[in-house]
Amino acid sequence: QVQLVESGGGLVQAGGSLRLSCAASGLTFSTYAMGWFRQAPGKGREFVAVISWSGGETLYTDSVKGRFTISRDNAKNTVYLQMNSLKPEDTAVYYCAANPNIWSLSVGLGSYEYWGQGTQVTVSS
Repeated sequence: QVQLVESGGGLVQAGGSLRLSCAASGLTFSTYAMGWFRQAPGKGREFVAVISWSGGETLYTDSVKGRFTISRDNAKNTVYLQMNSLKPEDTAVYYCAANPNIWSLSVGLGSYEYWGQGTQVTVSS
């Protein structure tokens, strides 16, 4: 049974930082590209960042470039999202997801086979 479990969310003031983690089990982690998505209240789920199976390639949505960093540790079956200079508009539930196409840096939700349950990030002004 595949499980993706996010952690590290919370309440932070604008300008602060959080580090999200996503621990994977039940799959061969190093054969999946991993993505982070978020969903704000009343809005659809949107792409945030993706990292290739090796960690050698990354892609970010424009609104988080220079502030967020995605990374992975294949030995620990874990993907991370370091979030700095947080803004109130970053408030959302953050989800990690696994894409079995290791060569794809897809931004589309449909490319991802497995999803975590999400972790809440709230940024106060």
